[in-house]
Amino acid sequence: MPLRRVCGIFVFLSVCLISFTPPCDGGNILVFPIDGSHWINMKVLLDELHARGHSITVIRPSTSWYIPEKSPVYTSITLDMNDVLEDFFEDYLQEHMTAQREGASALTFFKLNMSFLSMISRAHSLWTDMLASMFDNEKIMKSLKDSQYDLVLTDPAIAPGVVLAKYLKLPVVLNVRWITSGEGHFAIAPSPLSYIPAPGSGLTDKMSFIQRVKNMLFYSIIMFQQKVLVGPNYDAICDKYIEGGCEIISLLQEADIWLFRSDFVFEFPRPTMPNIIYIGGFQCKPAQPLPADLEDFVQSAGEHGVIIMTLGTLINALPKETTDEIAAVFAKMPQKVIWRHIGERPSTLGNNTLIVDWMPQKDLLGHPQIKAFIAHGGTNGVQEAIYHGVPVLGIPLFFDQYDNLLRLQAKGAAKILQLSEINGHSFEQGLKEVLHQDSYRQNIQRLSRLHRDQPMTPMDQAIFWVEYVIRHKGAPHLRTEAYKMPWYSYYCLDVLLFLLTVVIAFLLSILAIFRFLCCRNRRKTKTKQH
Repeated sequence: MPLRRVCGIFVFLSVCLISFTPPCDGGNILVFPIDGSHWINMKVLLDELHARGHSITVIRPSTSWYIPEKSPVYTSITLDMNDVLEDFFEDYLQEHMTAQREGASALTFFKLNMSFLSMISRAHSLWTDMLASMFDNEKIMKSLKDSQYDLVLTDPAIAPGVVLAKYLKLPVVLNVRWITSGEGHFAIAPSPLSYIPAPGSGLTDKMSFIQRVKNMLFYSIIMFQQKVLVGPNYDAICDKYIEGGCEIISLLQEADIWLFRSDFVFEFPRPTMPNIIYIGGFQCKPAQPLPADLEDFVQSAGEHGVIIMTLGTLINALPKETTDEIAAVFAKMPQKVIWRHIGERPSTLGNNTLIVDWMPQKDLLGHPQIKAFIAHGGTNGVQEAIYHGVPVLGIPLFFDQYDNLLRLQAKGAAKILQLSEINGHSFEQGLKEVLHQDSYRQNIQRLSRLHRDQPMTPMDQAIFWVEYVIRHKGAPHLRTEAYKMPWYSYYCLDVLLFLLTVVIAFLLSILAIFRFLCCRNRRKTKTKQH
C-alpha cells in the first residue's frame, strides 16, 4: 500500500477518534471539606478532579491539622478560626481508652458520652461562628459570587458547606457517610428500625425484640443530638443569613447527589434513593512497590508471612500495659510484624517486630506476604482490607469503629477484640484464629471479588456524577420531595385518620339506621296491640 494512502487513512481515523471523543470542559468547583481522616477521602477525589481538568477552590480553617494552604491541585481560601478542640479531643480519647481498659462503670461511660456530645456541639458552634464571620466579610463573599462556581462539593459531617451552598444558590454534591447527627442514610432514605441498626448500637440487621428496643433508644440519642445539640447552631445562622430561613436536615435532603462512602458488599441491605451513589473503596488502588528496606523486611518473613498493625492517625499508642502484652505476643509468633507505634518502646518487643512512625498501609495490604491486619476499624482501613482481601483482627476504640468491624465480623471476615478484653492470652488466641482459620481469609477474599466486580470503578462513578451535576446544573429529578412533607403526611397519619373517620361515620350511620328501623317496628307493634 502506498505511503501516501497509509498516511491518509491514519489522518482520517485520527479525525474520527477526535470527533467521537466527548467534550470535557473543566468545571469550577468550590470545596468545603472536613479535617482529619475525612480530608484524606476528599483529597483523593480532588486529585482525580484536578487530573481531569477541573478548577478547584478549597475553604480551610487557619488551624487546619491536615489541609495545606498551598497545593498544586487547588487554590485555597483560609478563614480565621480559634480552635480549642484539639487538646479536649486528645484528653477525651485518653479518658475513653482508660475507661474501656479498666472496665469502668456505666456512670463513667455516661459522663464520657456526655463529654463527647458536648465536644461535638462545640465543634459545630465553632464552624458556624466561622461561617458567620465569612458571611459578614463582604470581600470574601463578593469573590465567591464573582467566581461563578458550578457546584459546592462538601463533607456534611460538619455542615457549613451546605449552608454556604444555599446562600450562593449552587448545586450540592456530598462526599458523605456521616452527617451532623450520624449515618447519612437516616436523613434521606426510609430506615425501618426493625432491621436497620442505628449508629453506635452495635447491632446487625438481625435483631431480637430486646435488641430492637435498644436500637430505638440509640436512635433517640441521635435525634436528641440533632434537635438539641447540633440543630440550633445552624438554625440561628440560617435565620440570620438565609432568606426564608432553613433547617440543616432539610438542606442535606436538598443535596443533588450523595457520593456515599460505602457499598452493599460492606453494608447491610437497606432501602436507598436514586441520588445516592455508592463509592465505597473509591480511594483504593493496586499496591505500589514498597521501599527497598521495607520490601527486604517483608521478604525475610519467608512462608510465615507478615502481620501489620496500626490504629489510625489519632492514636499513637495504647496504654503501656496493653502495649507490652501485645508486643510479647508478637515476639512469640513465627510471622514478622510491622507495627505503627509512636511513643515509649515496649519492653517486651521481639526481634521479629519492626516499629514504624508511618507505614504505606495500602501498599502493604496489597502485598502477597501480608497474612493479617490488626486495625481499629476506621472506614478507610476496613475498605482497603476488603479491596486487598486481608482478614482483620479489630480493636475498636470509639466513633463508628465497632460498627464498621461488626459488619466485617458478621460476614466472617474479621474478629473483634474489645480493649477491655485484651490481655496476652486473648490477643494471642484472637490473632491465631484469624491467621489459621481459613474461613477468615476465604470470606474476605470473597468480599474482595464482589467489591471489584463492578461495571465502573467507584472513582469513575464519583467523577461521572460530579460532572453530571456540572453539565445539568443540578440533579433535582433524582431528589425525593418527601422531606417537604409534614411528618404526619409522610407516614400517612392524616390519611389513616380520614379513613378511620369515614369508617366510623359509616358504622355509626348503619347503627343509626338499625336503631331507627328497630324503633319504628316497635312503634308499629305497640299500635297493633292497642
